[in-house]
Amino acid sequence: QVQLFESAGGLVQAGGSLRLSCTVSGRTFSDYAMAWFRQAPGKEREFVAAISWHGSNTYYSRSVKGRFTISRDNAENTVYLQMDSLKPADTAVYYCAADPNSDYVNPDYWGQGTQVTVSS
Repeated sequence: QVQLFESAGGLVQAGGSLRLSCTVSGRTFSDYAMAWFRQAPGKEREFVAAISWHGSNTYYSRSVKGRFTISRDNAENTVYLQMDSLKPADTAVYYCAADPNSDYVNPDYWGQGTQVTVSS
């Protein structure tokens, strides 16, 4: 059983930064590609960023590319999402996800979600 535990989000002013982390337990972390998704009120969940199991390949949505950075530490079983130059439009519940087959559309495992609010 794979479990994902996300750090607390928070409230930040526009232009500020925030780092989310997600720790995975239950299986070998390096067996999984990791991703972050988000869901804003009244909107569908959307892909934000992903990273391959070895960390060499990263992928970003157009809306966050250049502002967000995904990384992972396989020794710590943790994936990070560094969010810079935050905008009110980034306000959402953020979810980390894991998949053994690099499925970045519908990963097998999900965290509980953490709220990020960006004030203008």
